[in-house]
Amino acid sequence: MMIMSTSMIISFIIPMMVMTIATILSKKLINDREKSSPFECGFDPKSSARMPFSLRFFLIAVIFLIFDVEIALILPIVIIMKTSNIMMWTLSTMFFILVLISGLYHEWNQGALQWAE
Repeated sequence: MMIMSTSMIISFIIPMMVMTIATILSKKLINDREKSSPFECGFDPKSSARMPFSLRFFLIAVIFLIFDVEIALILPIVIIMKTSNIMMWTLSTMFFILVLISGLYHEWNQGALQWAE
């Protein structure tokens, strides 16, 4: 019992010492103006940090995420093909793909996929 508690104590002390030494060695002693500023590039700010964000870029990113998540839904469909009823599998797969294609057509028809105006 004494050996187990000693090994547990050592297993806590050694990582604590390593973390303490790593913290001490990783401290930076010199603070210069560029490193202390909130701008990581090192340039002096000439305008506001709040730049207008392109809504069209945001829309393209959201559309990408929506149509990217469908990959996670299509992959299990292929895996369960052998274990399910082929008629139900075909109907559900075609319905899913029809919904995706209709969503893509809607986005295309609304002009959300055209980057240039």
